Amino acid sequence: MTVNRKILTLDEFTIQQMRQFPTATGELSSLLRDIGLAAKRVNVEVNKAGLVDILGDHGSINVQGEEVKKLDIYANNQFMGVLQHGISCAGIGSEELDDFVVFDDEISNNSKYVVQFDPLDGSGNIDVNISIGTIFSVYRRISEIGKPCTKEDFLQPGSRQVAAGYIIYGSSTMYVYATKRGVNGFTLDPAIGEFCLSHPDIKCPPSGKVYSINHGNFFQYTPNTREYINVCQKKDKTNGGPYTQRYIGSMVADVHRNLMKGGIFMYPGTIDKPKGKLRLLYECNPFAFIVEMAGGRATNGKERIMDIIPTELHQRTPLFIGSKDMMDELDTYISKDLV
Repeated sequence: MTVNRKILTLDEFTIQQMRQFPTATGELSSLLRDIGLAAKRVNVEVNKAGLVDILGDHGSINVQGEEVKKLDIYANNQFMGVLQHGISCAGIGSEELDDFVVFDDEISNNSKYVVQFDPLDGSGNIDVNISIGTIFSVYRRISEIGKPCTKEDFLQPGSRQVAAGYIIYGSSTMYVYATKRGVNGFTLDPAIGEFCLSHPDIKCPPSGKVYSINHGNFFQYTPNTREYINVCQKKDKTNGGPYTQRYIGSMVADVHRNLMKGGIFMYPGTIDKPKGKLRLLYECNPFAFIVEMAGGRATNGKERIMDIIPTELHQRTPLFIGSKDMMDELDTYISKDLV
């Protein structure tokens, strides 16, 4: 078998990146590789979920009031376990847990980073074989090194993220992560069990043809948002259209598609839920960081997502995210003072 040495594995890529910074400790690179290991373990179970007793409901309700799936629990345990046994993480916050978890041991207390994640986004689609994913973000802790991390480490604005990423478990399994040096994508090669660099230096196209929103909530949205949706539907070739509506109901899949091909994803607040459904820390901040590093934008309709100061671990926010030109166009509608 001929080995293509032009293709870098995740480990090779992170080591290569680290060599560009002689003073780097390698802690962040190690953490990103740990996340890749957990992702490979979750991927195995996702791919055989229909063959083992891991599909379906766990029988409990999470802090969000949502029914917990069995695979949610498995994924949460895998990511928490790998990070706890590594050398680069002082503690974690998870969408599945009521509170943050401190890894209170000597090695972890001397670690510089905390990680927040949604272990299995879109898990409501597990039973029907639709793409799901893991979302994560990494922050440099602000508490004293050498002591256990604190809640303040987790309530930092998204602008302080040092890295963020997602793993999408679909027709292929892909690991995309961003640092302030850019966004890179790695596809899992099942033949060798390694993530290989397949999408270097990802850039979000400035515009696209897709808008993603749950039309079932149309009359629950503000007049501003409804007007923009109507514009998307009425566009023609003279004004950049037509736009196509694509909504999977799995945020990882929807945003991944728009990141690669151009588009806009919207999860506004509604009359019943004005703060929306998505979690600021576990879903919105990570994707905002990734998309901005790729050239796009993310707001809650009024302000940049990553400028929001979190006040609670499970805080929710509306989200509008995607290609820059489409986001700029959106602003001209949702900023109007409509009655």
